[in-house]
Amino acid sequence: MKQGVQGSAGPGIPATRGRPASVPAQPSAADVNAAARGEHTHGEQPADRPLIQRASVRGQILDALRTALVSGELKPGEVYSAPALGDRFGVSATPVREAMQQLALEGAVEVVPNRGFRVVERDARELAELAEVRSLIEMPVMLRLARTVPVERWAELRPLAEATVRAASSGCRATYAEADRAFHRAVLGLAGNAQLVRIADDLHRRAQWPLIGAAGRWGRADLIADAAEHTALLDALIAGNVDVVRALVSEHFAGAT
Repeated sequence: MKQGVQGSAGPGIPATRGRPASVPAQPSAADVNAAARGEHTHGEQPADRPLIQRASVRGQILDALRTALVSGELKPGEVYSAPALGDRFGVSATPVREAMQQLALEGAVEVVPNRGFRVVERDARELAELAEVRSLIEMPVMLRLARTVPVERWAELRPLAEATVRAASSGCRATYAEADRAFHRAVLGLAGNAQLVRIADDLHRRAQWPLIGAAGRWGRADLIADAAEHTALLDALIAGNVDVVRALVSEHFAGAT
């Protein structure tokens, strides 16, 4: 994709010549206000098809931008303007700007006054620190679960582990990132602590953002090797082998650095 403020390519949703990408159009302010008063408008949807709210569009844009971050379409150090990205998504700059502001809160981008948003440049040290924090949180939980969760519950996670293998085989970093996080969420979810899952998933998402000069990193072979560790970890959890679980989790997070 093209980078920079001028003519930035639209991440996550391919652009087409002569027409915008297929993201639902926002209702006009007049239609929304009239609908709130109970009046009929020409753009009004049938009763069983409610108007799409801006928050829904913003959520779609946020998902697309997150995918673009992981895949490397949004490159560290580059500045992207909301209007340029909005043109490519086929929406106004507002939902793009709101999505970018959420990414700024998450630490993925930073605001550049009068220009747009710069993708944060991260180095190996920051990634190592994230891996250490994740290990401190997830390791004791997994060890406890290895001792207490019944075998049949672990067996239910087999499809998720296999999904990471298929995603890795595709060679798509963004596809693998989603499958990777889904597996970890499911494992930690067995602890019954929603806050734990939320915090761990946020750290995991941050660890998936690319590093400075990361071209060639996390190729298909790397993804396949990482996915194989999920399968081995699940086998150890099913067997209740705490020592193997400890070793595999340590290796898994070490590989993330």
